[in-house]
Amino acid sequence: MKAAVVTTAGAAPEYLDFPEPQAGEGLQIVDLVAAAIHPIVRHKASGKHYSSTGQYPLVPGVDAVARTADGTLVYTGEIEAPWGTYAERMAVAMALPLPDGADPVAVAAGVNPGMSSWMPLTGHVDGHGTPETVMIVGVTGAAGGLAVQNAQALGVRRVIGVGRGADDLKRVAGLGAETVELVGDSDADAAAIAAALDGKAPELVLDFLWGGAAESAFQALASVPGNGATSYVEIGSVISEQAAVPASLLRSRYFRLSGSGIGSFDMRRYFTQVAAYVQLITDGKVDVNAQAYPLSRIAEAWAAEVGPRPVLIAG
Repeated sequence: MKAAVVTTAGAAPEYLDFPEPQAGEGLQIVDLVAAAIHPIVRHKASGKHYSSTGQYPLVPGVDAVARTADGTLVYTGEIEAPWGTYAERMAVAMALPLPDGADPVAVAAGVNPGMSSWMPLTGHVDGHGTPETVMIVGVTGAAGGLAVQNAQALGVRRVIGVGRGADDLKRVAGLGAETVELVGDSDADAAAIAAALDGKAPELVLDFLWGGAAESAFQALASVPGNGATSYVEIGSVISEQAAVPASLLRSRYFRLSGSGIGSFDMRRYFTQVAAYVQLITDGKVDVNAQAYPLSRIAEAWAAEVGPRPVLIAG
């Protein structure tokens, strides 16, 4: 079969022949419909992600919309290496049927970045009620923009988006978020975040950046009177894997610090929420920005690192 194949660590995928997957016990063979190129796919394929197998050649791709033998469109993922979802066919265990009217490209592009915030948001709602204010650190990426929409879909009244790039922040403001521009000076960034908070800490912080941006956020939060709980959830580490957490912040207020990723989820809850999120996309409650490319144009799609999320489609 044809597939996008990474031959060595750090190499870009090529459109090559690859062995057919085998339908072992509990698996079925499905055909590719749409599979998005997410940042995690790039990191795993490079060999630098904590979940990378180091096995080459491999087919990248962590999730997809596929078609079963009876024609049903399903959302699927977690393919056993060295196979992935950027192939004409894949052997899968999970197969979540799509609702009527679902756009396969939007689902393929939206579930991975959208679920990164949907899981901690719905977890907070279930455990503590709907937060009045959510702050998103790293709001200008695809995941950040979906986080704004997800928070609003769940009834959050105030969303503060923190990130870089005046033009990108204007787009985020158009989604209904208040925005804070990071300039790369820790003290100035902390002061800008504190000014936006206006004396009231958010109930929930979603951080896609970590590193220095998180440290500025910690500094800003420490300056706000400690009247209320704040849950701070680390989702991504675009800036750095490391961030210093001031002890005074932990001792001066009710401050919960945690991470959110596939390894931290109750998978039964995750699959339930994936179904809910696919329905949210189908209902048009969130807008997913995507650009489709035939699988044979993997080189062009892989190079498209800015703008709409690239989605590989059969053909």
